[in-house]
Amino acid sequence: MTDRLFAIGDIHGCARELEVLLAGLPLAAGDTVACVGDYIDRGPASRQVIDLLLALRQRAGIRTVFLKGNHEDMCLSYVEQQGLWGEGWHLNGGVATLRSYGIDARLDGREVATRLPATHLEFLRSLVPYLLTDRYLLVHAGIRPGRPLVDQDPEDLLWIREEFILTPHSLPQTIVFGHTPQRNVLVDVPSKIGIDTGCVYGGALTALELRDQILYQVRFGDRQVRQASLPPPRRARVLG
Repeated sequence: MTDRLFAIGDIHGCARELEVLLAGLPLAAGDTVACVGDYIDRGPASRQVIDLLLALRQRAGIRTVFLKGNHEDMCLSYVEQQGLWGEGWHLNGGVATLRSYGIDARLDGREVATRLPATHLEFLRSLVPYLLTDRYLLVHAGIRPGRPLVDQDPEDLLWIREEFILTPHSLPQTIVFGHTPQRNVLVDVPSKIGIDTGCVYGGALTALELRDQILYQVRFGDRQVRQASLPPPRRARVLG
């Protein structure tokens, strides 16, 4: 049995790269795989991404934790389940998600909900806001600096960018997050590590094994997993 934690960054409908990544991770009994959200939208194969994650959830000996991203929140809002900003879902990649399900983007939210597979809708509803361990806090977008975790606004956990990335925080954990794509993994330890490396924009899909600080990455369109040690810290910035 191991106690390793693998954190996977934003997937955004890149099912081919996710399949390659999952096949290349050295998972063993006792490992945990945690995804930081944004499984859907923008990329071509959101439905297939969720199918892969549901299959991963069934693997014996592997614990899975799936966080909610702002894109899942918008989708849930659109189909009138929960969430915020559903009116902006189509403009933020939702049309690509509907296309992957063969659903007409002109349908209203209630009609869309009846056409989504029940297991996929249950998966979206089951997503959690964060994962907390002794050393790490995994969250989709980040936190509001200066506030304890119990006082965080759920919307900040899904949407915050510069206010978190460019500002030190006072929590004792290193925060592992996605949401804001970077060309390379953002390493600003012990404060934060950003693992959205923009696969859907032609970058890479990233997994970080936190115990041994090992990166596993699949470049967009590639069929192999590249492994490397976590790089040294660099100055945090937000790409324009």
